[in-house]
Amino acid sequence: MSIFSAIKDAIFGHKAEATAPAADATPTDTPTDAPAAAAVAAPVDVVAVLSAMPGADNLNWQTSVVDLMKLVGIDASYDNRKSLAQELGNADYAGSAEDNITLQKQVMKALADNGGQVPAELLD
Repeated sequence: MSIFSAIKDAIFGHKAEATAPAADATPTDTPTDAPAAAAVAAPVDVVAVLSAMPGADNLNWQTSVVDLMKLVGIDASYDNRKSLAQELGNADYAGSAEDNITLQKQVMKALADNGGQVPAELLD
């Protein structure tokens, strides 16, 4: 599994768990003409999910890719950050502070591109 996929699954998985139907729900609980896919395709509020994670208030995940990776339980080593950068199209990642800021924005943009609702200030 790619590092970005692990980040996405950690965030989007929390949304799926929160909206999953009860185990005792039966197909007759939903009208047959209801668009079941619409509930699944609803955008995930990335900030709300991340803010609700344990430890979020002690990390600067909004601007730090290292803190974001720590928050979702992924090793934030240089090698993992370099792999993540390469996955997102940045072959020149060297691990500088500027590179990490750029990578954080690339992750947020990729989350938005994959169905996440991300505020503009985290994308700029």
